[in-house]
Amino acid sequence: MATLTATTRKSPPPGILTNRAARKLVVLAVAAAVLVPLAATRWANGTWPTALTVDLSQPLGDASDWIIDHRDSHPLFLYFFGHVSNAVVIAVRAVYLALLAVGWAGVTAAAGLVAWRVAGLRLALGTAAAFVACGLLGMWVPTMQTLALMVVAVTASVAVGALLGLAAGLSDRMHRALRPVLDTMQVLPAFAYLLPVVLVFGIGVPAAVLATVVYAAPPMARLTALGLRGADKEVLEAVESLGATARQRLLTARLPLARRELLLGLNQTIMMALSMAVIASVIGAGGLGDRVYQALASVDVGAALAAGIPIVLLAVVLDRVTGAAGARLGQAPAPNARALGAYALVAAVAVAVAGRLTGRLEWPDGWVVGIAEPVNRAVDWMTAHLYSGVPVIGGTADWAGHFTTWVLDPLRDGLQWLPWWAVLLIVATLAWLIGTWRTALTAVLAMAAIGVLGVWKPSLDTLSQVLAAVAVTLVIGFATGIAAARSDRFERLLRPVLDVFQTMPQFVYLIPVVALFGVGRAPAVAAAVVYALPAVVRITTQGLRQVDPAALESARSLGASGAQQLRQVQLPLARPALLLAVNQGVVLVLAVVIIGGLVGGGALGYDVVFGLAQGDLATGLVAGAAIVCLGLMLDRVTQPTERRATKGA
Repeated sequence: MATLTATTRKSPPPGILTNRAARKLVVLAVAAAVLVPLAATRWANGTWPTALTVDLSQPLGDASDWIIDHRDSHPLFLYFFGHVSNAVVIAVRAVYLALLAVGWAGVTAAAGLVAWRVAGLRLALGTAAAFVACGLLGMWVPTMQTLALMVVAVTASVAVGALLGLAAGLSDRMHRALRPVLDTMQVLPAFAYLLPVVLVFGIGVPAAVLATVVYAAPPMARLTALGLRGADKEVLEAVESLGATARQRLLTARLPLARRELLLGLNQTIMMALSMAVIASVIGAGGLGDRVYQALASVDVGAALAAGIPIVLLAVVLDRVTGAAGARLGQAPAPNARALGAYALVAAVAVAVAGRLTGRLEWPDGWVVGIAEPVNRAVDWMTAHLYSGVPVIGGTADWAGHFTTWVLDPLRDGLQWLPWWAVLLIVATLAWLIGTWRTALTAVLAMAAIGVLGVWKPSLDTLSQVLAAVAVTLVIGFATGIAAARSDRFERLLRPVLDVFQTMPQFVYLIPVVALFGVGRAPAVAAAVVYALPAVVRITTQGLRQVDPAALESARSLGASGAQQLRQVQLPLARPALLLAVNQGVVLVLAVVIIGGLVGGGALGYDVVFGLAQGDLATGLVAGAAIVCLGLMLDRVTQPTERRATKGA
């Protein structure tokens, strides 16, 4: 009895303070009780105090002037940026000239050969058909220009992303240090860093390649780190017990186990690099992006689609070929595969030589099929019949109006009505409840930085649009991803749709969105959902399909239904992938904030576009920095942080 009594005394008393979340709430309540009255007394109107803002227009203007004045004389530009620029130009030009020298027949044959070698005859025929379609649309030369740019940009993006992901996957300290860097690289809108990139490198290919690398490398880094950190610990322990060195463990265990994540990272990098083709055309990238941009400037949806379809076809071909190559890694080659490959290579070379000897290197003009006119007629029909006046359900304009009135307006007005200190308190509460005090501090500082930059109200307007778009994206994305994970047939049918959605340049579907929904914040949200949805669906499907089959079999043996297996086994075990899907949804929605600024979304998106158009470095970069801060804050309040042994977490 004495022992039992002593044991009982040592156990913690029941109560609210035994719950970790409750203790955090109590601490926050005490802090709020002390600080809120002081803040309400000092700043009664609730808007961000002018005294706490910093005007960056003067220093940013001075920096812009210094770059312009010293770009042709300073050693940093002459001996570093100049060499980088020259290397990029040489690489892109070498690839482009090689493609032109081979000719359309040789390129098509070579692409089909590579696809056949890694994926079989069916994909080889599809690859050849995709390149033929580029020629039929009259876009052969622009396609080669874009392909040359993408080969260099994707190679650099994969190299940079893999190195960063390797560092983050093998070191907890590097993972924590690189996380905000990757957030900044991926969340900072392309339009925001196009201006400083152009100031340094000038208009042309080097600026376009650098902008593409900054935008496309983070997915490769994130997924590489995810794969390395999620490797089976039992396998790693078994390899280590055999006396393998750290390098051997990496090459023989970690990387093979992370193959699926690496391939998904390569896929996402290719998709995002191609999605930058149009945006990069603004600074002289040329190719298909320039054709899309010029067509949309004249509101010619048909011509824009004719240039956008080859971008999608390139993405689909690269996606299928890289995916099939990864799936066949480690498999024994088929009988006589080497001999057949040699014959196919000889045939491809013969086709290229024949095309060169006959002088038919360029696609014949007589084989071009025009699609611009019928596409424009279809857009006109959609505008006339779906925009308004649809019986019972109403037109798309009505839907956009209701969504704006019932969702976007209340959300924006509610956020702007809250005092600034209340917003910071809410952010701190959400971030600390799912993470550590460091997480909460980072989120609060990111949100406070927005006020310091002097863009508090437009940032809250943008935040309302982002929250609405992310909510819609996650609801549709999770539901679709679950359905795709549970049905192989549905996933096969969905895959080309996701490819089209993810690779179609944002500018291409911008005009149909405006034609259907009008101008305003609702079409901006619609564009963001369309752009972010494919990544959420893909990552959700991948995560659910990677759940340990033994766990599912155990649940089935206990009589669990399909819904119970999903709720109690698949979703909990796929939690890291689902959290990554949330993160990517937030990041990609923020990436389209700028596009929303072009269709009436206003707020920070408009400021970034205005800064680029007017050469106003201060306006563009301040708005871009505010978007980065929003992304960092949303990341911290949606991504739980592992609690470590340190006290106070």
